[in-house]
Amino acid sequence: MIDLKSISVFSTLNPLELKEITPYIQSVSFKKKDVIFSEGDPSEWFYIVTEGKIKITKLSQEGKELIIEIIPPLDFFGGLAVIRGFPYPANAIAMDNTQLLRISRSNILRILDRFPSLMYCMAMQLGDRMKESHEALKNIALERVESRIASLLLKLSDKTGKKTGDGLLIDMKLTKQDIAEMVGTTVETSIRTMSKLRKLGIIAEKDGRINITNLDKLKALCY
Repeated sequence: MIDLKSISVFSTLNPLELKEITPYIQSVSFKKKDVIFSEGDPSEWFYIVTEGKIKITKLSQEGKELIIEIIPPLDFFGGLAVIRGFPYPANAIAMDNTQLLRISRSNILRILDRFPSLMYCMAMQLGDRMKESHEALKNIALERVESRIASLLLKLSDKTGKKTGDGLLIDMKLTKQDIAEMVGTTVETSIRTMSKLRKLGIIAEKDGRINITNLDKLKALCY
């Protein structure tokens, strides 16, 4: 099992405390495109990604899938629904072959009661995520596509960015379909916009990964 100390929500626990919660944790795997849960399902499990990535999606009124959030390794999902006891408010789908840790609702509540510092850490992360989701939905409604894609790339670089010799690498594979679904546009528009960003020298792409080569110019597109 992965070192639990490397998972941010557990980072405040000492080795003995981590050993205490280990029996409550299960490891499960999903294949690419598997549905972990659907909107409206009972919130039975709290999940942490250890390998791969998960997309959190909702359907628009037109039946189009919108990606609300991408959950990278060492991040959790399903937390708010589990803590509050209401059905999952969105869908969770594996974007790759994925390895997860999961804790049942009764056990995560037991752990949070035992270690209040975890509740504080989780609440802070949930608050940040809700703010980001609100901003993403506002951008879809109000901003031009170029600005929405620029904002998305900055957000992903904050989560998974790795400095390289020629820029900031977003360390996850993303298709033009993924990008389109995250900003509420068509695949064709996503392709055109990403091509424009390449020609402007703002990004480069290799093996499905995006390298931000001019961070200042990308930030300028958000305004």
